[in-house]
Amino acid sequence: MNHTTPLGTAVSTTRRHWITALLASAALALPFAGHAAGVEDAVKELQHDWEVTRYQTAPSEREKRFEALAAKARKISEGFAGRAEPLVWEGIIVSSWAGEKGGLGALPLVKQAKRLYEAAIHIDGNVLDGSAYNSLGVLYYKVPGWPIGFGDKDKARELLQKALSINAQGIDSNYFFAEYLVETGHPEEASPYLERALQAPARAGRQIADAGRREEVRQLLEKVKGH
Repeated sequence: MNHTTPLGTAVSTTRRHWITALLASAALALPFAGHAAGVEDAVKELQHDWEVTRYQTAPSEREKRFEALAAKARKISEGFAGRAEPLVWEGIIVSSWAGEKGGLGALPLVKQAKRLYEAAIHIDGNVLDGSAYNSLGVLYYKVPGWPIGFGDKDKARELLQKALSINAQGIDSNYFFAEYLVETGHPEEASPYLERALQAPARAGRQIADAGRREEVRQLLEKVKGH
């Protein structure tokens, strides 16, 4: 005998609908989870390629390597539109390419990097421990001012301090604020930031960058102490 009541049938049907909905939701979530993992993997690859080029490649080869890496970063940024992380790293790579190129020919590249950092900040300025603020601040104190470029020391200080407020113990945020102080005529104020940079916690998977940056910190600290 069938003891299923109309109410029981309704409950059973409702459960099936909920299960179907949950499975559908899970299925929809899978591509997004994969997308997030894809961003992280792609960014880690860019980080590693940048580190090897910056710290383990002969100076004569760096400009060509950064140019090729910038093209790779552009494709990743386009492939993960709406994510800030690839934009930050594309900006870092383009900035590094500009640094190797040097001279007035680098100006279009630094302007491109500026737009990339601004786009990343518009999406999420806190991403990657405030790296977009930090990197944009570096551009503002390294690039010549008007009428040649967009350099602005006051704007640089504002951005670098914003980065420090997000990542007070970070090696990059402290190093670049110290470098800014030295380059703007305040070397006596730089030592505490350099000491803090040397004590910064190691970053997972960033051994090459950490070792290279610590050496730059030590060199600047020697310069400051010998001033």
